[in-house]
Amino acid sequence: MITGSVARRYAKALFLIGSDDGNLERIGREVRTLASAIKRSHELAVTLSNPVFPRSDREKVLRALLDRIGATQAVVNFTRLLLDRERVGVLPDISRSLDSMIDERAGRVAAQVRSAAPLDEQQQKQLVKTLEALSGKKVDMAVEQDPSLLGGVVAKVGDVVYDGSLRTQLERIRQDLIV
Repeated sequence: MITGSVARRYAKALFLIGSDDGNLERIGREVRTLASAIKRSHELAVTLSNPVFPRSDREKVLRALLDRIGATQAVVNFTRLLLDRERVGVLPDISRSLDSMIDERAGRVAAQVRSAAPLDEQQQKQLVKTLEALSGKKVDMAVEQDPSLLGGVVAKVGDVVYDGSLRTQLERIRQDLIV
C-alpha cells in the first residue's frame, strides 16, 4: 500500500477525532512535535519503527516522549495504534497531511518564500498581504535567503509557485532572444 494514502487515512481519522473533541489545533501541534522529533533523530526513528526491538521497550520510549510533550489522550491512543500496527515510521507523513487538513479548515495556507536579500518587516508584511490576496487565504509565511536568485523573490503558496526572481526573468529574456 502506498505510504501517502495510508498517511492521509490516519490523518483524516485523527482530524475527525480532534474536530469532535474541539482540540484539533493542539492535536496538530503535538503530532507535529512528535514527527519533528522522529525526523531529527535517526536513532529514535529506528527504535520506534523497528520490530527487532521489543514492543514493550518501544512503547516505553514512545510513552516517555509523549509525557515530555504533555500529549492529549487522543494523541497517546493514536500513537499506540500506530505502534501496534507498525506504522510509527509514517508519522511525519501523517503530520503533513493533518497539518494540511487543519490549515484547509482554518482557511490558512503555508508559504515558503526565498529572497535574494533579507526582507525587512515592512516588505514581509506587504508580501503576506499580496499572497493573501492571491490565494484568498490567511498566509503563514516562512522566509529564507537564497543569494542564487540574484534578485527578487520566489514564493511557493500551497502548490502554486510565484517566481519573481531576477534569475528567472533573465532566463526568459535569454529564451526570447534565442527564438
